[in-house]
Amino acid sequence: MRLPEVERGEDLRSRSLIRLISAVSRMRLPDAARVAFYHRNFVAPALGSWTQAAMRGTSAWTVGERELMAAMVAKWNSCTFCIGAHRATAVHGIGAETVDACLSDYRSAPIPEPLRATLAFLETMTLRPAELGPADAAAAMAVGVTREQLADAAAIGALFNIITRYSDALGFAIPSDAEFGKAARMLLKRGYG
Repeated sequence: MRLPEVERGEDLRSRSLIRLISAVSRMRLPDAARVAFYHRNFVAPALGSWTQAAMRGTSAWTVGERELMAAMVAKWNSCTFCIGAHRATAVHGIGAETVDACLSDYRSAPIPEPLRATLAFLETMTLRPAELGPADAAAAMAVGVTREQLADAAAIGALFNIITRYSDALGFAIPSDAEFGKAARMLLKRGYG
């Protein structure tokens, strides 16, 4: 469902900011950013803080690895917008070949075993949450994933299992690859907060 208030902004301040940012960036401000201006006191502060902490806070995972995790959760949830956005951002830290190989089949992708085991944990968490248990955590830790890394990954999984549904529920417009790339550079520079 596409809300006109998300598209244009619900008040004069929001409309002005959306227009200004779009003009300066020379592209349509992606809907993920537009929703931050929608009901500013409802979703934006909590979701923005949580996303910033999970994706840019202190972690043993690199920014690229965390962006890949978000893209994978988006893939499992069939969220075209989030796949594109987080793929474009992950590419800057991991490289396009590796990210695309993971999105195709992370089990055979050229990634370190701890990341592969973490993606397996996130896949179960996303697609079969009732099956997720201590054995899944133990399998990841057996190949070198720390408790902290698993907790960080679980936070990303939980967050993007919400965000992907939010994106689809609000009918986010899908930018071009070039626009995703431009937005990724802004996201890497400014973060999620």
